[in-house]
Amino acid sequence: MQILAVIPARYASQRFPGKPLARIGDRPMVQWVYEAAKRCPAFGMVVVATDNEAIADCVRSFGGAVEMTRSDHATGTDRVAEVAQRYAEMQVIANVQGDQPFVTPDMLTQLVAPYVAGTMPDMTTLACPLDPQSGYGDPNVVKVVCDQHGRALYFSRAPIPYYRHTGPAPVFHHLGLYAFRQDFLGRYAQLPPTPLEHCEGLEQLRVLEHGYTIIVCQTPTAVLEINTPEELAQAQALVGG
Repeated sequence: MQILAVIPARYASQRFPGKPLARIGDRPMVQWVYEAAKRCPAFGMVVVATDNEAIADCVRSFGGAVEMTRSDHATGTDRVAEVAQRYAEMQVIANVQGDQPFVTPDMLTQLVAPYVAGTMPDMTTLACPLDPQSGYGDPNVVKVVCDQHGRALYFSRAPIPYYRHTGPAPVFHHLGLYAFRQDFLGRYAQLPPTPLEHCEGLEQLRVLEHGYTIIVCQTPTAVLEINTPEELAQAQALVGG
């Protein structure tokens, strides 16, 4: 099984310009993500995908592999899909978000576990248990509800499901990591955007709205994502600098 991990890294983030180059401890954030992906035994190759020369130079400076992409991509997945076309020998493509410096090799292994086991779903993603106190009502915590076979039924920023009756429900905290069968990723990149995707601001809903399947893989806990300077400060505090 040949699996390519692609780390999309965009400089022009609206909320946090230059985010991949922000330093956490002694390393830029993109290096933290790259090194975690390199430690994942399931990945045959890891590359950073960017349209920015400063990010590319940074990656090269620590010995990483980089692919330059167009600058007009609407999403990170579109950037990943462009790079995947250059690696036709790879059967599976993992999208490892560049804003998750504390992602672990175990999490990435869990993300691609169905492919390694020999099944070839359209797409997989990762989730962990949802904290009902802090996460259920938080629109920044994306929820995913699943069927009895671990397939995603819906993703939402809203508190779902509605508990008319108390009891357990298959709702989880969605983590923004994805893997795709190579041929499906190419197809996904050509799908038109969809109403629910636009409404929720969640690109994975495009897959469900077009009738395709996402397998939700499980991991024990979430890790800190960096979307704002305030979250960067939290990350720096965690590593002591």
